[in-house]
Amino acid sequence: METQKFSYDNSIVRAFLYAMVVFGVVGFLVGLIVATLLFFPSLPEYIFGTDDVTISANSNIMGLVKTQGAFGFGRLRMLHTSAVIFAFVGNCIFAGVYYSIQRLLKARMFSDVLSWINFWGWQLIIVTVVVTFLMGINTSKEYAEHEWPIDIMIALVWVVFGINMFGTIAKRRVRHLYVAIWFYIAGWIGITMLHIFNNLEVPLSFAGWKSYSAYAGVKDALVQWWYGHNAVAFFLTTPVLGLMYYFMPKAADRPVFSYKLSIIHFWSLIFIYIWAGPHHLLYTALPGWAQALGTTFSIALIAPSWGGMLNGLLTLRGAWDKVRENPVLKFFVVAVTCYGMATFEGPLLATKTLNKIGHYTDWVIGHVHVGALGWNGFIAFGMLYYLLPILWRTKLWSVKLANWHFWLGTLGIIFYAIPLYVSGFTQGLMWKQFNPDGTLVYKNFLDTVTAVIPYYQMRFVGGLLYIAGSILMVVNLIATVRQGSFEKDVPVEAPALAKISDARKEGEGKHLWLERMPLYLSLLAFVALAIGGMIEIIPTLTVKDNVPTIASVKPYTPLELEGRDLYIREGCNACHSQMIRPFRDEVVRYNGKNGQYSKAGEFIYDRPFLWGSKRTGPDLHREGGKNPDTWHFKHMLNPRVTSPGSIMPRYPWLIYNELDRTKTKDKLVLLKNVFGHPYTDEEINNVDKLVDEQAAKIVEGIYSGDAEIKKAFDAQKAQQGAAFVPVEKREIVALIAYLQRLGTDIKTTEVKTASNN
Repeated sequence: METQKFSYDNSIVRAFLYAMVVFGVVGFLVGLIVATLLFFPSLPEYIFGTDDVTISANSNIMGLVKTQGAFGFGRLRMLHTSAVIFAFVGNCIFAGVYYSIQRLLKARMFSDVLSWINFWGWQLIIVTVVVTFLMGINTSKEYAEHEWPIDIMIALVWVVFGINMFGTIAKRRVRHLYVAIWFYIAGWIGITMLHIFNNLEVPLSFAGWKSYSAYAGVKDALVQWWYGHNAVAFFLTTPVLGLMYYFMPKAADRPVFSYKLSIIHFWSLIFIYIWAGPHHLLYTALPGWAQALGTTFSIALIAPSWGGMLNGLLTLRGAWDKVRENPVLKFFVVAVTCYGMATFEGPLLATKTLNKIGHYTDWVIGHVHVGALGWNGFIAFGMLYYLLPILWRTKLWSVKLANWHFWLGTLGIIFYAIPLYVSGFTQGLMWKQFNPDGTLVYKNFLDTVTAVIPYYQMRFVGGLLYIAGSILMVVNLIATVRQGSFEKDVPVEAPALAKISDARKEGEGKHLWLERMPLYLSLLAFVALAIGGMIEIIPTLTVKDNVPTIASVKPYTPLELEGRDLYIREGCNACHSQMIRPFRDEVVRYNGKNGQYSKAGEFIYDRPFLWGSKRTGPDLHREGGKNPDTWHFKHMLNPRVTSPGSIMPRYPWLIYNELDRTKTKDKLVLLKNVFGHPYTDEEINNVDKLVDEQAAKIVEGIYSGDAEIKKAFDAQKAQQGAAFVPVEKREIVALIAYLQRLGTDIKTTEVKTASNN
């Protein structure tokens, strides 16, 4: 067989490694700031200015107003999650895949041009995400907050990556695909399917950023958490398992423990994982059958997940003595252990018994960070330390520094996760406690907020340790690069792959045959992935009875719709849920003894849904009419005036900003013509009048509750003259209109549903 000469492309691996490190540190830093804001909410006031004399004698809040919320908790939180998921882990995956797939297939990447389009396209996406999120441009959908132009960019770059990967597979010089490549293929197929279906949306105009989800309410919730859970599955897990299957045996110089276990792990994982999304929506308005499927398959997920964990750890059989000395193996061992812990805890949280305590609490946040910091972070760090000496043809500058990074990172995970577990248990149990007379023990939601602040401070210490270790990694990286010599193109020789029949050979196992048939393997992986999604989502989208309508539920008024968009802009859904579950404690806490839990039919006009996944503040679904307009005005200006001890950030720019009404009519037209929201032609043609009338009533309510507010605005008007923006035209009025609407549609004498009409 003719020996062919070619080279591996290391330059693209180096580029993704550098990006991984830079964005990793940035993502950790933003996360640390977000963690700080949970126990030090006035931090932005210290930095930008305030009118709170207890903080500063400067008495100038305009500095904070001018930030326009760019550094508020809601926007920074989504920036943190996207930075860690797409920038840090995303670049880690690309670096690992581009390095390993060339060596596993004995072929240079299909196209150097596509490799660099993949790199620069991905970095452009990340930068665009940073800018738009800080500006408040987002969809609110967890892990998919990017607006429609960015969704298209992600799809295009992801397709480029797929073409490059499958093109390399097509020109390979190794007949059978190694297990790591199976996981790369499944990860690519899974994310392609998830990204497209979850991000179906209709732009308000092709010249702007605003869009509305193709799904509403319950349907949107199901599709989003089908995506959200499986973004973890097929972006943060499946391709990272491929990296584990390549780099862990390489670092240990041992073969994978069990080939058969690898096969079972792969097929069972990709088939079962896709069903588990509804466990994020237990006890909500989602149909019961979908919730049951989510719980069932989540519990079943323990088996393949632990099969993969054991396959990784048992690969080290006979090599455990190396773990003591090799920091690479230390990182991999803890990473795989954290993977096992997270994939055991996740199914437990998916049981209804634990979900009713753990959901909406910090327990879930702790669980997520065991996976993010331990599994994803430590795989990335181990891979980096493995590749540095190879790519730069030198020894690691300091093994001792790498070990320090390991111990700081490990302690950081412990100090991060355990306080959040305790915080979550505290929240979940405090929310549910009743006195003998049937009243709540902790009526005020702030009781639980103040109780967990010490745990938030401990979590900050954990984050500080983790990022300190990462900074040591950067020092080690720079020093190693300086002392080494990078080889851009690695010359290699390998025999060409002989052409043979596609038919199975005599005695050739079915899976062995499948491993040399990439097209069939990919098609089977797609079928395994698609089955669960089709069975869960199609009936919910098509069967009308799954979401019964309620006659009293009407679409949002133009002003309420604008207020809802402001709510999304500020990322309020990061801290507040809008879903009262059918528990006695939630109904009593949020709607009184004779209240009602949330019904599916209440959300049919919600694009997107805003049920939330965390309650840092109370649920808002029955907020309408609970407090007067004046209270909401003061609460947004300074939450600690109305709610002493609150950790909610301030939103003074809402009070100063003029509401942009230029697109209000277009929004109503789109919602009517595309989605069938029952707006009349009269409402659409008289948008400004309807907005003015509702705004005037709210302003009247604000003034009647506190005459001092009117005096302050009158003084401002006298000072500014013609430049003065009437209070009725300010953003705060629209937000109050939306908050006062929440949950009021079914406060009627009789609730009529489709089943009893």
